[in-house]
Amino acid sequence: MASVIPDPIARQPWGMLIPLFLLVGFGAAVLYSAAGGSMDPFASSHLVRFGVFLVMALVIAAFPRELVRFLTYPAYLVVLALLVAVEIIGQVGGGSQRWLDLGFMVLQPSELMKPVIVVTLAHFYSSLPVGLITGWRAVLLPGAMIAAPVAFVLLQPDLGTSLAIAFGGAVVMLLAGLPLRWFIGGAVAAAAAAPVAFFFGLKEYQQRRVLTMFDAEADPLGAGYHITQSKIAIGSGGLFGKGFNEGSQSHLQYLPEPHTDFVFATMAEEWGLLGGLFVIAIFGVILRWGLEVARASRDRFAQLLAGGMVATIFFYVAVNLLMVMGFAPVVGIPLPFMSHGGSSMLTNMICIGALMMVDRWNKRAPGRGLSGSLSGGLTT
Repeated sequence: MASVIPDPIARQPWGMLIPLFLLVGFGAAVLYSAAGGSMDPFASSHLVRFGVFLVMALVIAAFPRELVRFLTYPAYLVVLALLVAVEIIGQVGGGSQRWLDLGFMVLQPSELMKPVIVVTLAHFYSSLPVGLITGWRAVLLPGAMIAAPVAFVLLQPDLGTSLAIAFGGAVVMLLAGLPLRWFIGGAVAAAAAAPVAFFFGLKEYQQRRVLTMFDAEADPLGAGYHITQSKIAIGSGGLFGKGFNEGSQSHLQYLPEPHTDFVFATMAEEWGLLGGLFVIAIFGVILRWGLEVARASRDRFAQLLAGGMVATIFFYVAVNLLMVMGFAPVVGIPLPFMSHGGSSMLTNMICIGALMMVDRWNKRAPGRGLSGSLSGGLTT
């Protein structure tokens, strides 16, 4: 087979790509149903975007390590400047100011910051001597690197994206080997500050979303409407679902955003528990492959980069699934590779491209991987 299949094709990570293709195709089928049995406007653009961003991911996968390290800090500064530009000249939509009209496309810079913060901190910690990992230098500058974009994103306002940026950065810091007691202390401080942040930091609609998570039925036609209808859609699907293109919640427009944030509920109504388990299993395969890439990495930079990219994808998946089932506030986090939306697809395909890039580095580098150090905090 090696003589029949060209080497550039044979060396691709098909163990991840084939499940990814299945997930995107399944997502297109769900979007077809969400549009009432039509490829337009959701399914066709979903497939086109995936095709375009797949090419982008393959280009990223070809980047050499030296080029990535050279471009890291300039990329961070450029995206941070774009976030500043959003506050000055950004487009307003749905009460939020999150986008820049570049003429040929409308860009949401905050989405780009999710993978950029990961590679930036991976570069920083890979350059920091191990002996300094428990000192103030290991937390002060990285903390500022995370806080700056998070502050600008909160001004938009976009709580979900700001949490995603902070989560990706925090995971890289944890994997870099910062003392666990710092994270425990930070969690305790955050819990103590949560009431103050709730009453004085969140806008009224954000407060309603948090309260709705605990009792959606208290306002089923208001703040709890999204979650209530999502639960009805998921529960009515049962074990095998109502059948393809037979979902009443989405077709009768009871389910809000059936093609974006609540696409999993749209799917579960028609494909049931089995469909839900299929989606979760595919995500499990992709995330496991990403962790294996991180464990097999030969150097600290590649390990941190891969681990952070896996964490970014995981955040999307976990928060969206918890959200549609009523276990997390509605924060506008789409389901990767299934929800309709260019920004989400762009971010997650950058993560996939970065993981493919590290995988290529691993296959070309001699010697043993540092698999043990990932599970032990990447302290070597």
